[in-house]
Amino acid sequence: MGFEDQRFSVNLSILFTELPLLERPAAAAAAGFGAVELWWPWIDSPTPEQSALDALKRAIDDAGVRLTGLNFYAGRLPGPDRGALSLPGAESERFRANVDVAADFARTLGCGALNALYGNRVAGTDPAEQDALALENLVLAARAADRIGATLLIEALNRPESPLYPLVSAGAAVGIVDKVNRATGLGNARFLMDLYHLSRNGEDLPAVIERHAALTGHVQIADDPGRGAPGTGTLPLEDLLDRLAKAGYDGWVGLEYKPGDRTGAEAFGWLPREARAARAPRR
Repeated sequence: MGFEDQRFSVNLSILFTELPLLERPAAAAAAGFGAVELWWPWIDSPTPEQSALDALKRAIDDAGVRLTGLNFYAGRLPGPDRGALSLPGAESERFRANVDVAADFARTLGCGALNALYGNRVAGTDPAEQDALALENLVLAARAADRIGATLLIEALNRPESPLYPLVSAGAAVGIVDKVNRATGLGNARFLMDLYHLSRNGEDLPAVIERHAALTGHVQIADDPGRGAPGTGTLPLEDLLDRLAKAGYDGWVGLEYKPGDRTGAEAFGWLPREARAARAPRR
């Protein structure tokens, strides 16, 4: 097995960013990909005008690509924010206002995965208070995802780049997944296994895969160090993805890496063109 056996989606919030948002789906298709994913594209607005939503849907549809993942509103990303759902006050309210907007947009494109970034710790606020608020909002998000037949994803980030983010291990993120599933009874919360973030945290990646593959709803990759394309660092990504497949994971692998000085299709030279098109899940 190898990269050619995976199901890749291109994250249009970190790749093809030299282009306006509405041109990126077509650029991904021209590079040979059939699937894309996105952070919440309107960082200043959890509830953009319907015309903006319609324009992005049209761009994705016209490109002939599939939207496989979408973040709920997460504040300024990229930037200093790492989510909004655990932040008391206005940001939490913005997250709540976004929940149905994001879910309804995902539904129009057949997107089956919605990622909810937990949010940073706030100085002077009791962490227990933030955790209670987070669970309340994640329950709302899980119910919205269930309404459209989607999975709610919970992601661990890495401490060096996100020192105020509390979920900086696979175990911490999976613990939140378990809490949400117990609270809702829906069972649709899943772990987003980002191999780059987990590597930066110094985790034993084969052990993480063995322990948590069954609860994993999505995978994202970048090489480490540098968060570049596969082959630019030292992570054995091909081997790790093989391990995931052997452990039963047959979902999408999101390409969420920095292209460096390579733009457009040049950012994917590591992956043969024939291996880029979306393919049916393994059974």
